Amino acid sequence: MRRAQNELRYFFTALGYFTRVPVPRWVGFERDYLNAAARYFPLVGAMVGGGGALVYLAAMRVFPASVAILLSMAATLALTDAFHEDGLADSVDAFGGGYTRDDVLRIMHDSRIGAFGAIALFVALVLKWQTLAAMQWPASRIAWLMVAVHAASRTFAISYLVTLDYVRAEGRAKPVAQRMSLAALSVAALAGLPWLVWIDWRLACIVFAVLGVLRFCVGRFFVRRIGGYTGDCLGFAQQVFELVAYLVTLAWISS
Repeated sequence: MRRAQNELRYFFTALGYFTRVPVPRWVGFERDYLNAAARYFPLVGAMVGGGGALVYLAAMRVFPASVAILLSMAATLALTDAFHEDGLADSVDAFGGGYTRDDVLRIMHDSRIGAFGAIALFVALVLKWQTLAAMQWPASRIAWLMVAVHAASRTFAISYLVTLDYVRAEGRAKPVAQRMSLAALSVAALAGLPWLVWIDWRLACIVFAVLGVLRFCVGRFFVRRIGGYTGDCLGFAQQVFELVAYLVTLAWISS
């Protein structure tokens, strides 16, 4: 009973950390909860994708597909407070404008958005919107894809907690950034990867293979530039993995 209550507390901690969804007061908040909660980040991602999918399906009854998809994206941004998109913008600003490791970390820590970050955020959002709008699939299948990709992209992003070091002495992501065990990553994978397999196992194999290669390349880039990762780097990775998963799916549908 105690173990189940702790796991439920960790899940609610993950939900409260990554979304604006209210959590029960009894959950409380301890920094140590966050590291244990990391295994539930993909499940929270599936819920965020599910929220966007419901908005999309409801909007499809009234609006064209492109408008419905845009509304679903707005819903996920509202649910997460653009948490990962902020990491994308900060990371692109930092890696684009910083020459030394210290420069990169200083720029990344600055909450203001620069030209590199604004352009990257605009391109990423438009690409995501247009990629989903171009898919010639039934609305129900696209809705399920939203759930699957939100979950899978977070699974691949948090896998860096197993292999890379957190490079800041302090930071919002510091409590999360303790090394994740393989057992915890397995729980995260079980929560985050089967959704895409249920759509089509062949598509899932292709997407996972591409994301696996991309994960390796992005991780090498992080290590070369700053020696590891920050919370913004994880947001950057999640956004890249999400967008690439949609692009691979569109290419697979169109082939």
